[in-house]
Amino acid sequence: MTTAVLLLAAGASSRMGQPKMFLTYQGKTLLQHTVEVAAGISHPVFVVAGEQYQAMETALAGFPVQLIHHEQWQQGIGSSIAAGIHGILRAGYTPDAVIITVCDQPFLHTELLQEMIMVQALSGKGMVACAYSDTLGTPVLFRKQYQAALQKLNGQQGAKRLLQQFPDDVATVLFSQGSIDIDTPEDYERLANLKMR
Repeated sequence: MTTAVLLLAAGASSRMGQPKMFLTYQGKTLLQHTVEVAAGISHPVFVVAGEQYQAMETALAGFPVQLIHHEQWQQGIGSSIAAGIHGILRAGYTPDAVIITVCDQPFLHTELLQEMIMVQALSGKGMVACAYSDTLGTPVLFRKQYQAALQKLNGQQGAKRLLQQFPDDVATVLFSQGSIDIDTPEDYERLANLKMR
């Protein structure tokens, strides 16, 4: 099974007050960390970029990535997902599955993505989501049959509605640290405190 990783990094980071993909943790930006993790299973890693496209192009020089410039990034995460799937197909790739992830989960690791692929193969389910804090969230694996639905997403509503719409076609993997994400300066401060313990 061929699997592509689609990294969503087009948002405005409005609650953070600065582009969170460029925040550093353990000597790397969150963007670089996530790309390195994703590169363990996907060459190239597809990255949806918005307002920070040029800065990301510079920051990721030398990394195995293909940037997808989403000019309507302000339309929300749904439109970023749709743009990303369009970008993958437009580049001539036809993966059997796409793992959609974000760059503000600092404890993401390649083994988790590999486990998601394995769980999908064993379960036969069309989607594999991560479970944490009594919810399902990113990263999420989608088999090819969901590509058309992903391309129709728009606005602020992400792919979670597909998980809700087809619950019997969802397998899960535990990602207990998935709830640690960086949306605000307070989140980033908590992350720094975790590192110091």
